[in-house]
Amino acid sequence: MADSADPSPEVVAVGAATVDRFYDVTNLPDPDGGAFAREATERFGGVGANVATGLGRLGRDAALIARIGWDDLGDRVLADLEAGPVSTALVRRAAGTTTHCVILRDDAGERMIVTAGDSTVRLRLNDDDRAAIRAADAVFVTAYAPDPVTAEIVDIATEDDGPALAFDLSGPLEELRGRGTEPSTIDHVVETASLFVTAEVAAESYLDCPAEAAVDALRDRGCSRGAVTFGTEGATLFDGEETTEIPAFDVEATDTTGAGDAFTAALTERWLLGDADPEPAGRFAAAAAALNCRAAGARGGLPDRDAVRAFLAGRDA
Repeated sequence: MADSADPSPEVVAVGAATVDRFYDVTNLPDPDGGAFAREATERFGGVGANVATGLGRLGRDAALIARIGWDDLGDRVLADLEAGPVSTALVRRAAGTTTHCVILRDDAGERMIVTAGDSTVRLRLNDDDRAAIRAADAVFVTAYAPDPVTAEIVDIATEDDGPALAFDLSGPLEELRGRGTEPSTIDHVVETASLFVTAEVAAESYLDCPAEAAVDALRDRGCSRGAVTFGTEGATLFDGEETTEIPAFDVEATDTTGAGDAFTAALTERWLLGDADPEPAGRFAAAAAALNCRAAGARGGLPDRDAVRAFLAGRDA
């Protein structure tokens, strides 16, 4: 169980801790259309909580900064976090509804996700948060975090002896509008981040170019190191002028929810905190993502280091 005492973590993750409600539907409805849900399940997610938990499972001392409501959803989210490997000392409760997601999923695995609740959009940093971030080796923040939070984290990361900044451009700009990080702040993140991660859809939205050109576009904007992910097609890592292609591992997936967060957590652990070379760091991250897909939920299959190493050893044999 995670220690909820005042943390002095290696890495602080900032973002949502949510309840994800999955509905397995006959079809994803068109506008004015409908669908039938054959089964409904509830699991825990949130990009911030997923990445923090991924880092904790990989052996890093991790804390989560998040805001949840004084409601039944918040009770369940907090109980789940307290049973995991992440410090909850910086998770606070306040008025409002705990952030939660409604996820429609068809037989082919295609999804629609709707996020509700105002607890995360009302998150702001306090003095304890700032002290923990400044003392950490690295801070992770998702683009779904409110813009004032991300902007302040960027400022802290640029201070003398500030932490390394890992950032995930978690969704396209239309998803972020009004509840997440603004494009002008993302511009500052690109120039500041020690590790910038984006999936292809988010990259195309922010950079206004095909995802295949995203690496060059990010370099042109001053990004020093990052990854562009392509789902089952793998990822492209870049560090300065060096580029490394990382194939995805083919596994029989139970649920792909959270695969990108598992990849981001493991890449942060290996490449940013662990200072591994890009190719082994990318393979490690791809393996962690593949293992997470073998279990249900956004973090149901998050592996520890031994599990990732065993998976890679089996693939290399």
